[in-house]
Amino acid sequence: MNFVDEADISVKAGNGGHGALSFRREKYIPKGGPDGGDGGRGGSVYLQATDGLNTLADFRFVRHYEAKGGQSGSGKLKSGQGGADLTIKVPIGTMVYDAQTEELIADLTDAEERVMVARGGDGGLGNTTFKSSTNQAPRKTTKGKPGDARALRLELKVLADVGLLGLPNAGKSTLLRAVSQATPKVANYPFTTLHPELGVVSLGIGSSFVIADIPGLIEGASEGAGLGIQFLRHLARTKLLLHVVDIAPYGDEEANLAQDIRTILGELEHYSEQAGAELDQLDRWLVINKTDVVLPEDRDRIVQELVAELDWQGPVYTISAISRDGTQALCNDIMNYIDAELKAQEPQAFVSIPDPNADDD
Repeated sequence: MNFVDEADISVKAGNGGHGALSFRREKYIPKGGPDGGDGGRGGSVYLQATDGLNTLADFRFVRHYEAKGGQSGSGKLKSGQGGADLTIKVPIGTMVYDAQTEELIADLTDAEERVMVARGGDGGLGNTTFKSSTNQAPRKTTKGKPGDARALRLELKVLADVGLLGLPNAGKSTLLRAVSQATPKVANYPFTTLHPELGVVSLGIGSSFVIADIPGLIEGASEGAGLGIQFLRHLARTKLLLHVVDIAPYGDEEANLAQDIRTILGELEHYSEQAGAELDQLDRWLVINKTDVVLPEDRDRIVQELVAELDWQGPVYTISAISRDGTQALCNDIMNYIDAELKAQEPQAFVSIPDPNADDD
């Protein structure tokens, strides 16, 4: 599911160190020549694409990045140390724009690909550099040049990690608002969401995932009913599906929650058969929403009966998206699930174990 995630940052390369004005001063050498060293070059700023990141959420916490400046030169022909370069890690697929000119600076599509976005300033020249046959004792030096500074706009087309699935008005948009910075339209009538909405759920620096609210499905969606199948195909690209269910649909005393869930699962299976996808094979968690509108004892009874009737074997969560009760635990478990999935995909090192019965030739 392609969405656009954006972030605005500013970068500043390090300034160059100044050149030194110095003359050799040693015992018995009263007229030593110039020995001022050059200043060190300032550090540059790079952006580097890296695996393991899938959002730009971390740039909400830190927006300004600055590389180290170069040190000034000193006597005895000592040049100043150069400033360390600064490398900023970004997800693969990040497009880098100059925020003022809108010029595309780079499109980082490969792992470890990097681009310089701010060049460090050159170091200044010490007075030794200006020594000549006609100027044996120059007092001229130059200052280090300032490093580049610029505002950048980062744009990332990301794939959603988690898809919200459920009938219209199940509270998916409210859940998305509760756990992310997304602001989908929320109202008490079906089909409030007419197109997929994306939210980045951030649990701290380096811990984030992308969650998408899919427009509510109805029976026959795989055949084009309601909002059709244009959104079902997006779900196949997610890692995990959250099946959101309204525990007490408003104005529907005859509601059959188990049948509503079976309806959606039937659409997933039908679409998978038609499209050759494995949508029905994705991991699904049952998220029972709007628990704030029923008494605790009624909630527990409804959940137990529903799980038993469905013979549901996967995880079950009870939440209230509007009051955010239970949403933090849900997000923590999702993050752990995604981390485990990524770790499982990492290549395993091959260790060769010698055969104890082999001849030692």
